[in-house]
Amino acid sequence: MTRVSLDTGTDTGTGTGTDTVRRLRDGMARGVLSFPLTSFHEDGTLDPDGCRSHLAAQIATAPGAVFPACGTGEFFSLDEDEYRTVVTLAVEEAAGRLPVVAGVGYGWAQAARFARIAEDAGADALLVLPHYLVAAPQDGLLGQLRQLTARTRLPLIAYQRGQVAFTAATLRHVAALPGVIGLKDGHSDLDRLQRLTLAAPADFLFFNGAATAEIQARAYATVGVPAYSSAVHAFAPEIANAFFTALRADDHTTVDTLLRDFYVPLVELRDRVPGYAVSLVKAAARLRGRPVGPVRAPLTDPCAADLADLAALLATGLDLVGADQ
Repeated sequence: MTRVSLDTGTDTGTGTGTDTVRRLRDGMARGVLSFPLTSFHEDGTLDPDGCRSHLAAQIATAPGAVFPACGTGEFFSLDEDEYRTVVTLAVEEAAGRLPVVAGVGYGWAQAARFARIAEDAGADALLVLPHYLVAAPQDGLLGQLRQLTARTRLPLIAYQRGQVAFTAATLRHVAALPGVIGLKDGHSDLDRLQRLTLAAPADFLFFNGAATAEIQARAYATVGVPAYSSAVHAFAPEIANAFFTALRADDHTTVDTLLRDFYVPLVELRDRVPGYAVSLVKAAARLRGRPVGPVRAPLTDPCAADLADLAALLATGLDLVGADQ
């Protein structure tokens, strides 16, 4: 029996909060979660046409849900007007076919400003990104979400990563907050995660949000968290979807091949430079002709040598799944 209050008008998107939970759960079962890139011109200004083109291409590959203006979408670099444009474009391109979950962040006061923009744009739910800079005790983490639930009608998914890590005791209180429907985990601490899943209501949503989540997808599934986000989907949905299909079919030969020959080398390349978790994704999308543009400072685009290694790895991955370059 759920402890999440979702039947009192907590959603201004395409349906009620309960409907959003159902749609997200169904989406998580049928595909990866898409975290699209935000397109910029070469001078660093927002490129709405590029955003729309990229979003349309992402949605056409049938992900479980789309999460605009989150980490991969460089939320931290967007002003409020740009954020409004990005979320609005996502809602328009999704056209009710799949849930749209917009990122919000910083402290609760600023997060509430972004939440109001997302509500007006028609988003279905919000992903609450880790707060800015400071470490905080468990009561503070709970208080951050409590303040935000009081200021938005949209359902919330909490995101634990970096300085945000919930205990099982805290998560019980988090799950009881009106409108909090799930948790994205980026810590990959399976002991902690198992305790959290056991402490939460039966229909509380969990998904794997580790960087390059496919690396740990099998391990997450063993503690009851089979759903995951995929950065690879942003530039090679053919690879991401092939991995998802093989994983759900227990095709361990294909899973192992893709991990060994594509995903593990990608992680090794990603770990060369801070920020490559986003920069490499954008660079790979550009290699495939996607109009996503450069990253914004403080991120930097890959150097020539790393870009060459990325191109070779991308070719290998696409060849493994029989996709066109």
